[in-house]
Amino acid sequence: MRAEENGLAIKPENSGLFIFISEILNRPVLSSSGETIGKLHDLKVRLDEPFPRVVNLALKKRRGKKLFELDWAQVQSLDTTAIRLLPEAESSLRPLETAADEILLRDELLDKQVVDTFGAKIERVNDIHLLIVNKDLRIVHVDFGLRGLLRRLGWLKITDKISHWLFAYQSEEKIISWKYIQPLLSDPEKKNLKLNVTARRLHALHPSDLADILEELDQVNRSSLFRSLDLQTAAQTLEEVEDPKLQISLIESAPVERATDILEEMAPDEATDLLSELSSDQMDKLVQTMEKPSRDTLVALLKFKEGTAGSIMTKDFFAVSGDTTIGQAIEEFRATTFPLESVAYIYVTSRDGRLQGVSTLRHLITGAKETTLGKLMNERLVTVDPQDKVEDVAEIFKKYKFLAVPVVNKDRMIEGLITLKDIMESQFEE
Repeated sequence: MRAEENGLAIKPENSGLFIFISEILNRPVLSSSGETIGKLHDLKVRLDEPFPRVVNLALKKRRGKKLFELDWAQVQSLDTTAIRLLPEAESSLRPLETAADEILLRDELLDKQVVDTFGAKIERVNDIHLLIVNKDLRIVHVDFGLRGLLRRLGWLKITDKISHWLFAYQSEEKIISWKYIQPLLSDPEKKNLKLNVTARRLHALHPSDLADILEELDQVNRSSLFRSLDLQTAAQTLEEVEDPKLQISLIESAPVERATDILEEMAPDEATDLLSELSSDQMDKLVQTMEKPSRDTLVALLKFKEGTAGSIMTKDFFAVSGDTTIGQAIEEFRATTFPLESVAYIYVTSRDGRLQGVSTLRHLITGAKETTLGKLMNERLVTVDPQDKVEDVAEIFKKYKFLAVPVVNKDRMIEGLITLKDIMESQFEE
């Protein structure tokens, strides 16, 4: 049921009334006797529920610029011509104030950018769809289509008539459920609230989608969104950002301690690539702030010249000694947090750490738990030296169809690992 069909009272039995905010903004606010108190300027909602409810009306009195507010409970009825109040409601008018968990829909949402967390993209809010539910007025949808814009301009009815007359066609509504929408607002007083709300939705998106979203935003909203992500999501998203300049901008927008925490969460080779793009002072400041294991890893990778195997390898690899049983290896494997592409192979070493052979996950799954990996390993190894050219490493991947190749020094010690993903990104950045 639409609001323009009836000036309905705000009662539980009238639940189900839909209305667009554009249809009631600037409408007269009337006392119970019909006297005009002012005009509806905005609606204030509290962001504490999946479908936030309107808590107050924001209105302007006649011949005044100052905004006043009134509790939503004081509304008796509304339609697209006027909002009528209950008796004595005018006496509870007070200057407008907004708390940390509240926003004004017109001022802070209309025409603003939002993240559609269902479609993983940026949209512009053209209108807001509201619903009366048991006396409450709640946000249910956001309109990002042409009809929302035409409705606000007052051109929708005439446009519909013309398009129907010429083409027997009417444009469709383009609305998204509020549960898939989170605002990206840069109001410094509400930044933490907005980002906390946003994060509950955004953490579920794939990092590639988040990277795309970041690339579309302006600098202020981009930094705000990036700050809202948890460390792991921020690290994974930063790895997916293709533009090195944008990566630098994002990492520089974070406080030093958070920036180092993000770098520690990133794959070592990805973190090294990012650090190498920074100035020497910036790089040294971030590296020195890191925990020792991560710092040592990145310092070791940074020493390799760009274009060499060492410069693109990762320190994330799974290696055990030859006398390790399958049962023991399974327990160690469960404890790893390395990316899947880094554990496609299990490297078998001597007790002093020299590479002897390679095994696979298949052996862990199918072999007897008491069998040692030294008995199952393949001793025919293909390795690369840290100083080998990336182009030569690419030829090895092309020839042998490996998922990963170990980087081994002259003493047969494993320095790192180059995955198929690493070599593909180095050769085909686009």
